[in-house]
Amino acid sequence: MSDLISFPDGGYAFLNGVFPYSAGVVALPGFAIERARLARPLPMLQGFERIASHLKSIGRPLTALCAAELRSPKPFSFGGFSDFNKGYVAVLKEWNIYRNELNPVARSNVAPEIDAPAEVSFYAFCYTVPSNTPKSFVVAGSGEWPEGGRFPGDIVARGDVSPAGMRTKARWVLGMMETRMRGLGVSWSEASATQVYTVRDLHPFLGDEILRRGAAPAGLTWHYCRPPIAGLEYEMDLRGVAVERTI
Repeated sequence: MSDLISFPDGGYAFLNGVFPYSAGVVALPGFAIERARLARPLPMLQGFERIASHLKSIGRPLTALCAAELRSPKPFSFGGFSDFNKGYVAVLKEWNIYRNELNPVARSNVAPEIDAPAEVSFYAFCYTVPSNTPKSFVVAGSGEWPEGGRFPGDIVARGDVSPAGMRTKARWVLGMMETRMRGLGVSWSEASATQVYTVRDLHPFLGDEILRRGAAPAGLTWHYCRPPIAGLEYEMDLRGVAVERTI
């Protein structure tokens, strides 16, 4: 796992990830991460405008944006996902967040199976504020594919949506969440929310793979969504924040 990289202009540090997003973020001393969920998802560019308006209203710079939660109409092809990410990152460049080939902002991007948006939209976002509250963090979403690996060849339990296959996928993703948490210096016990994204049945492995390892100390939120790239079946993310609001 990459070392933490400080982003003082935003009030947080991040684990270096890939072009579209970092692997996770943690507030720097003197700051805390808050989350805002939009009352209704907004198309991406409108969502960026709403984020900018909110940050301005609370006296925070655009660089305070540290995590994004997106909703897509359907899973992308591998190439289509890459093309979409270029437009998304272009805004982060304009906001002076994406610098020196590094993207500090963590992200999840999933496709609702029911009532999906007509275009990629913002569902929620996180940002930093001055605060002396305990450490807050966001771990970026991950599906059952090692980023940078061969696609689709390296998908874990590729094509297997049986109970055994889904257990294998979930176990791998849970391990990735733990790797990222170690990099951020946090643990499951500090999570205020654990989210899972799949349209497959969780129940065969919910108890022994998720709950028994302490992965849902504040409960588990199941979003009936697919991961962002066709061929993936299971994704998770988590966060530890003290303040959440709907705007």
